[in-house]
Order: sequence, then structure tokens, then C-alpha cells
Amino acid sequence: MSATAMNAAPSASAAALLPRLRAALPGEALLTEAEDLHPYECDGLSVYRGVPLAVALPATAEAAAQVLRLCREAGVPVIARGAGTGLSGGATPRAGTVVLSLARLNRILEIDPLARVARVQPGVRNLAISEAAAPLGLYYAPDPSSQIACTIGGNVAENSGGVHCLKYGLTVHNLLRLKVATIDGEIIELGAEALDAPGYDLLALFTGSEGLLGVVVEATVRLIPKPECARVVLAAFDDLGKAGQAVADIIGAGIIPAGLELMDQPAIAAVEPFVHAGYPLDAAAILLCESDGTPEEVAEEIVRMEAVMSAAGATDCRVSRDEAERLRFWAGRKAAFPAVGRISPDYYCMDGSIPKKCLAAVLEAIRGMERKYGLRCANVFHAGDGNLHPLILFDANKPDELHRTEAFGGEILELCVRHGGSITGEHGVGIEKIDQMCVQFGSEELEVFHALKHAFDPEGLLNPGKAVPTLHRCAEFGRMKVHGGQLPHPELPRF
Repeated sequence: MSATAMNAAPSASAAALLPRLRAALPGEALLTEAEDLHPYECDGLSVYRGVPLAVALPATAEAAAQVLRLCREAGVPVIARGAGTGLSGGATPRAGTVVLSLARLNRILEIDPLARVARVQPGVRNLAISEAAAPLGLYYAPDPSSQIACTIGGNVAENSGGVHCLKYGLTVHNLLRLKVATIDGEIIELGAEALDAPGYDLLALFTGSEGLLGVVVEATVRLIPKPECARVVLAAFDDLGKAGQAVADIIGAGIIPAGLELMDQPAIAAVEPFVHAGYPLDAAAILLCESDGTPEEVAEEIVRMEAVMSAAGATDCRVSRDEAERLRFWAGRKAAFPAVGRISPDYYCMDGSIPKKCLAAVLEAIRGMERKYGLRCANVFHAGDGNLHPLILFDANKPDELHRTEAFGGEILELCVRHGGSITGEHGVGIEKIDQMCVQFGSEELEVFHALKHAFDPEGLLNPGKAVPTLHRCAEFGRMKVHGGQLPHPELPRF
């Protein structure tokens, strides 16, 4: 997507919307000056940028719904935004659009220790839930690496995971109920605090929908008891393929770790001087494998984990001696992204998923791509569920490096599809992967996606140009044949 397209001149209808927004919001809750808008021109994926017409910062769910209604009446697109930590360009605005920031909806409304649920607004930080529930012996399990900053609204939009998602599930598995504001300005409730809700599972449909169907204004999430004990096995390998095979062997042995992460040598070399986590610098790869539960359960599972990893070729296995060392092991993994930022002017974080049995083959293929594109790549990922996060290192100031980086990233995603995986695990599609959607899905499937979008947002005003490509775009990408050279359902909005 070109910078010109992202920054086209605002329409007359967009300009006419501003007085109505000013009347609906307090003065400080509507930003329109250029210096105030520039901080919102991108999310964590800073490759794509666009300056919006305005940024609305409502303080209540009702005010957020009113902003949506006014934008619909004016025919102006809306991009919902949380903390801006997304890594696929999902919150990137275009000129003439309104950014709806949920940052001020940041209250924990209720924690019920008996029902083990928390009711929160979308701007609440992920980690803040666990911090608030800690005195009750409870916590919120999904833990993205950005949990210190990312918000629950954004987690729902992307169906975020984290290092402990293998055992405890993604965001969708830890949600009970949502309040969602529609483009019409209506607030609807999805899900229930009971085990099931009547009708279609719209809660699951909205989770991971990247702001294309509605805007989360409240979430009820599941809390779980803190385990009595947790310990981590740090296993070193002299070969990347052996580490990948060890992951498959662990799951094949019937072991479901609380967390199972892999880091390759470039990632280790970046992280260790930054965090001093105690990682072996001579290892080609390391696995972090956590067991939690009662002390007896953990002790037994640790023995099984060590046996499997030794059989797979681990050169060394260390078990965390205390809670401080366990946290230090995880701190290294969670600091991988900023650590890589210290050794490269720029890096591009990809996100794809593959069957666990394919880990070794995919990692070796990525090594070949490094040579093909002349770029370095550090690999850190949620190995237990096959969610890869290759970090491609580049310098945007050097001619053609960004182009080669994007081509490198695209080839990784297509490799994931060829191995029976997906182009995203938890970062979403956004702008970044929209062309690879044409590789993942055929025309019939994309028609269904468009029909779903049309049902909730007939005019295509919610986060346009993201996540789901038009059939015309896929035809131009050269990966899909349209029926008889015609675009099916031309009456559907081109979003």
C-alpha cells in the first residue's frame, strides 16, 4: 500500500464530521492538530503510516458508540486503536479516517473471586488484570510478550496468545462475554458467564476479527488459580533441527507443558547481553519448557521432559532452581524483540504457524532464505503450538533492503501455508499479510468473509483495507482465479 493511498485528501463529508464530534466529546477528547495526530500514524509495525483526520478519545462505552454512529452517518471510516502495540499494521489509519482510541476506557470494573472472572474495559493492560487478581491467588493466563503495555481490547481483536497459551489457550479460550459497539452505535452483548450461550457463537467470531465487525467496549475474562509450583527446563542444542524435533517429541510423548519456547543462536546472542538470563551462548538453539502444578506433578513431569530432550540430542539441560531463576529464563524470551532492536537499525517481526512436526524443516528453509535475500533472521517463537516469530534484521536506510525484507517475510508465510499452516498465529493480518491471504484462501472462502463483513458493516466503514483482501486485489496478486474474469458480488463494499 503506497503512502499516497494512505494519505489521500479528506473528503467533504469527513470535514463536515468534525463539528459533530466536537459537540459530542469534551475538547480534550478530540485531536485534530497535525502534531497531535502523528503519534497515531502507525502501530508497532511502523513500515506503513498514515495520518488520520482526527483521533477520538471517549471516556465511556456510550461515548465510543456515539462516535461510531456519527461516523456512519457521515460515511467516514473508523479505525479502533488500543495501545498501538500491534505488529501487522491493523491500527494504521488512512487520511480522512477517524481513529477511535479506547485508551481512556481503562478501568477494571469487577473481579469476582468466586466465579473466577474479571470484568474490564478494553483499555486495561493485559498484565494489570493479573496484578489486580494476584492478592486473590488468581491470574489471567494469556501473556503476550507485550503484556506490560498491550490492552485487552487489542488482545481480543487479534486473538493474542503468549508463552503459556499451549496449556491455557489463546484469548478466545479465556473470554466469557463481550460488549461490542456496532457501526450503528448500538451496544450488543455476546457470550455469557455460563458454560454456553444460546444461538451462534458470535463471541468466537468477533475474537480475532481485527476491528472489522465491531469495537469491544467491555470484556469478561476467565481467571485461574496460580499454580502451587512452576519450574522451567532450559535445554541447549548444537543443531537447530534437533531442537525443532524435540518440540514434536515432547508433544508426541503426551506432555503438555505450561510453556514451550524456542530461540535460535542469533536470538540468544542478542538477548543474553541485554537481559543476562543465563542462556548458553554456544548453543545453536535453546528450548524453554515449563511445568506447573503441585510440587509432585512438576517433579514427575520435569523428569519426563529432560528424558525426551536428552533423547532428541540436547547437549545440556538445566532446571530453574528457584522462582527468581524461572522468571529470569522467561524474561530473556519476553525481551527478545527489544534485544534484537539493539543490534539492528530495523527489524521486521513475522508471525505464522505450522504443524509442530514441520518445525525442523521450516527452520532449515528459513536459513536458506537468509542466504537468498542477504539478510539475517533471528527466530523466537511459541514452539509448542507451532507459532513462529522470525525477526528479519535490516536497515531501511540502505537501498532495496526494505523491499528484500518484505519479500523474505512473504516467502516465510507462503512456506507456512505449504506445510499446512497459517499466515498468522496471533498478530493478525492487518495490512502486512493481506496479499498472503490470497495464498491461504480461495475465492469462495473470501466471498464468505466479505459476506460476514457486509452483515455487520454494510458500508465497509470499520477498519477498511485490512485483513480481508478484495477479490480484485487477489486477482492482481496472481494467486486466484475469479469467476469468468468477473468479480463476484460487485455490490459488496470494496474494503
